[in-house]
Amino acid sequence: MAISPGSDAAFSGQKPTRSESPRSKKFLLTEEEIFYMNCRAAYLTVFKSSLDNIISKDQLYLALQHAGRNPSQKTINKYWTPQTAKLNFDDFCIILRKEKPTSKAELLKSFKQLDVNDNGSILHTDLYKLLTKKGEKMTREEVNAIINLADVNADGKFDYIKFCKLYMATNEQCLKTALEKLEVDSKLRRQQFGSHMEGSPERDPSPVPKASPRIIRKTDQESFSNKGDTRNSSLATARQFKTSVSVTVTVGADSNQNSKLIEPHSIKEWQGVQSKGCFFLEEDGEIISHQYKMQIAQRSLVYITIKPLNLSQAEGKPSPWLSVDTALYILKENESQANLQLLCFTELRNRETFGWTGELGPGIYWLVPSTTGCRLRKEIKPVTEEAQLVYRDETGELFLTQEFRSTLSDIFEVIDLDGNGLLSLEEYNFFELRTSGEKCDEDAWAVCRENFDTKKNELTRQGFMDLNLMEANDREGDPRDLWVTLHSMGYNKALELTEACPFVIDIYADKCKPRIKAVHMEACSGQLEKAICKSVLNKGNAKVMDGYENIIIYTYKRDTWITSVIENKVSVMR
Repeated sequence: MAISPGSDAAFSGQKPTRSESPRSKKFLLTEEEIFYMNCRAAYLTVFKSSLDNIISKDQLYLALQHAGRNPSQKTINKYWTPQTAKLNFDDFCIILRKEKPTSKAELLKSFKQLDVNDNGSILHTDLYKLLTKKGEKMTREEVNAIINLADVNADGKFDYIKFCKLYMATNEQCLKTALEKLEVDSKLRRQQFGSHMEGSPERDPSPVPKASPRIIRKTDQESFSNKGDTRNSSLATARQFKTSVSVTVTVGADSNQNSKLIEPHSIKEWQGVQSKGCFFLEEDGEIISHQYKMQIAQRSLVYITIKPLNLSQAEGKPSPWLSVDTALYILKENESQANLQLLCFTELRNRETFGWTGELGPGIYWLVPSTTGCRLRKEIKPVTEEAQLVYRDETGELFLTQEFRSTLSDIFEVIDLDGNGLLSLEEYNFFELRTSGEKCDEDAWAVCRENFDTKKNELTRQGFMDLNLMEANDREGDPRDLWVTLHSMGYNKALELTEACPFVIDIYADKCKPRIKAVHMEACSGQLEKAICKSVLNKGNAKVMDGYENIIIYTYKRDTWITSVIENKVSVMR
């Protein structure tokens, strides 16, 4: 940084420059004037007016971030005690005088003490140990956010030299954006900020006020304010962390930016498993899907993705489900299913694939798929021409049409959850529950194995075709029951898949072979609703509703969806 951290003027390397205001065009600004100008710029990036008070830890944290500071939780608690009700702009200035920004030299020095090989990088495994067990400990999710920063991570290593450059550049960009906004908006520049007008002398510092508690809920992971244009910065600050040598750093992915999913470099050496599933659109608009249990035998770095399943649709037929957004919420099973803890979700994206990578300890995890439903909805224009499913040859023998066989082959692909080319009784029962509401018992499955092509006691693709042909023969060619099956699987009268979205989940781990099993197929509610609300509270931008200080709106934005959660202190609604 250009200015030493001991200077009051130091925000992000801004040297004293000539003011553009008419009264001081010919004179250099004093260090004191630069300090208050930067204070104003940072404050107005978070608030509309200098008369607005800081009413929560979250707001204090964001304001300090925009001022180039990176406060630890201990620092925040020092200025926001249980008795604190609010802080004003003058209090904010006092805090900035006491809390100096970290310089690039200090940052590099801290990382070098952790660099055992002295090569400018730290292994991800070492980073996990250092940041989760020493100093002000971070959560695994927070460390994962560091590892997911594409610009400073490669080959399982964290490049702290690149990170320091990126970090300082981001701070400078944030202040530059705030100052530009202040310069453009003449009304803001004419505002009175606490006891300070532009160029006015400093008043005597007053103590931080204390009053009755009025604290808004603190999120688990504060997110960067979406005010001000920081699109040119590839790094946005989120939650701070303290290294084992006591220097505070801030990193994370901004919830309003689109972090790209990057496959781990050594993934070919990891062990993997795959499972398929499907979102189904019900008549009332509700969406149901498979839900899974995943087992991790030992602590490992894990890479999880979900994306729409690409089926071999007939040429010329639309594939609308390929544009459906997908997400996977990972919850940790503790003592019971009723006590599930949200750990993370697949928020990184590469085209149609959404993913997450990070460390997971040994245990059982629930994987709950989700989609917004924005691109999975009831057809508005009904299909008038019905596709033919069966026909008879010259001898009167019944056959399935080629188009119907192609559709059945795609259905087989969807319900073959483990992708081994065969249907187990468990996989077939998910299909039966979806299409008929009943399960096939062991005796009925034994009869099925006797009459249709099977392999290793599982139904082959040809056996599945013959099973549907038998059903058509049982109805003497009447296709009505076949259409019930097709509609249940999301197909319309033209045999187009329009009310379902098949997907595929891939899981890789570096230390053990993960296991996954579909356990339910039910509505995307209950645990999923709780998980979504929790993720928005953790990562969304918080805003107090105008005129209602006890109501907070959290908004989490991605390129494919926006989710808001309203909190009223005692309950959360989505």
